[in-house]
Amino acid sequence: MDKLKIAVLVFMGCVVFTAYGAVPHSDQHEEGGSAHGEQENDIELSKQQQRMAGIETIIAERKPLGDAITAPGEVVLNAYRTTEITPRIAAQVSRRHVRLGDHVIKGQVLVTLSSVAMADAQGDLLKDDIEWRRVKKLGRKVVSEKRFIAAQVAHQLAIARVRAFGMTDAQIAALLKTGDASKATGEFELLSVQNGTVIRDDFVVGALIEPGQHLYQISDESLLWVEVRLAPQAAAGIALGASARIKVGDDWISAKVILASHTLDKATRTLAVKVEVPNADDRLHPGQFVSVVIEGRLKQPGIAVPMAAVLRSSDGDWQVFVETAPGRFKPKEVELVRAMGDRMVIEGLAEGTTIVSKGAFFIQSEIAKSGFAVHNH
Repeated sequence: MDKLKIAVLVFMGCVVFTAYGAVPHSDQHEEGGSAHGEQENDIELSKQQQRMAGIETIIAERKPLGDAITAPGEVVLNAYRTTEITPRIAAQVSRRHVRLGDHVIKGQVLVTLSSVAMADAQGDLLKDDIEWRRVKKLGRKVVSEKRFIAAQVAHQLAIARVRAFGMTDAQIAALLKTGDASKATGEFELLSVQNGTVIRDDFVVGALIEPGQHLYQISDESLLWVEVRLAPQAAAGIALGASARIKVGDDWISAKVILASHTLDKATRTLAVKVEVPNADDRLHPGQFVSVVIEGRLKQPGIAVPMAAVLRSSDGDWQVFVETAPGRFKPKEVELVRAMGDRMVIEGLAEGTTIVSKGAFFIQSEIAKSGFAVHNH
């Protein structure tokens, strides 16, 4: 009875391995084979097995590659996507409409201010508007040319004044439409001039604000900068638009060089290089320190593959896994030239070869389970 159970278990194991396991292949080299007479082997996986193992492939391409310049960097706001909200006249904060961390859109009301200077300007605008409408209605044939021009100029100056103090054209039009002097309260609103996130709001309601004092800082964090400080010799080897990679945790994000300072920092004697990096998933934050790899200006042709594609074989050599036929993978020994962030520059691989970019460790493990040495000479 025990023998029967053992036989059933062995049979079930074979069925499971056939359904889900990899099918190893081996070829014994007799003539022109390995100097050690070792076996070269490959493995065959179905499309379902490849999906389950997360296996992905790429085609090796030979491209101009520059030397990797590695340096620490600090995430900073993108100055070209950041605005400061400040009043142009002395005013008091009446109401706060958004808070730190809020996402705002262009034209959204941020804060309501009240100012005596604005009240005077609003009153003058209403008065000059009434005079200008009366003069226009009478026309040049009834009123003198001097009065007509004076009324027109006074009206234009009144509009320019309240606009300069911080009212928008829409707010000015709404005030003039009422024609009500009681509306000249001196209250006005500051609006957001862009879409973004409230990064700073250093004020309290009721505070007296001086002209130019920063109330809000708003920034679009979907595209940030990383500032890297380099010695002048290293910075000279970098071109604007050069490819870069930013390491965040265990992941790498593609970026590019967009700005390079031409003035040395007086304290560190270094040049600042700014790298633009997408931040759609909000993983980066100003003040965060990251590792940066920038491609140098001097380039030589080479093949760069993801770091996960290159593994150590059982005898210590570097190798990748080549797809020799649909679903069939075979180890191929390569030479490691240098690392470039999350990529490795290799030699010994023909351009146009399809290799495993993700899941190479799974293939190596499956071949090892089959009892074959995972190498290729």
